[in-house]
Amino acid sequence: MEDKIRCGWVPLNKPTYVEYHDKEWGVPVRDDQKMFEFLVLESFQAGLSWEIVLNKREKFRNAFAEFDFNKVALFDEDKVQALLQDKGIVRNQLKIRAAINNAQRYLEIIEEFGSFCKYFWGFSSGKPLVNQFRVLGEIPTNTDLSNTIAKDLKTRGFKFLGTTVVYAHMQAVGMVNDHLEECFRYTEV
Repeated sequence: MEDKIRCGWVPLNKPTYVEYHDKEWGVPVRDDQKMFEFLVLESFQAGLSWEIVLNKREKFRNAFAEFDFNKVALFDEDKVQALLQDKGIVRNQLKIRAAINNAQRYLEIIEEFGSFCKYFWGFSSGKPLVNQFRVLGEIPTNTDLSNTIAKDLKTRGFKFLGTTVVYAHMQAVGMVNDHLEECFRYTEV
């Protein structure tokens, strides 16, 4: 694996990062629970490095009921207080409350569209958007499409999902293929 060319943002000395890049980042997600996991993680990442969240991923998984949005939507004040004491996750009260709120809004979208993935992928007509970037500096932090999705999520009551976080989410779940053209994953995803 070490002889393969990867995107320049991947620190090769950090196996968790390499594995995330090589197996998950940019792979189209069509499963509502996996999609919710990425939404929660991306919203907690806001203002922090992805490495912090990635290194705490298993702790987040335990704290947020394996990212079962049905369960997270029912978290009460006692659960919020318990999460605020959990040193394994990012203990930001606003982000914790946003995750619970977003699970409730997530369920509303599922009720309306049949699945969150159907709603989300509807913004790209169900297909990944393949970019052709050669260097990291070409990759945007947001686009007109991420602006549109973020605005729609906001009108639906979602929190901590602005345009930059939404674009990072679009990259993570494969709505956009932002692997650099020279990266071995570019053609694979």
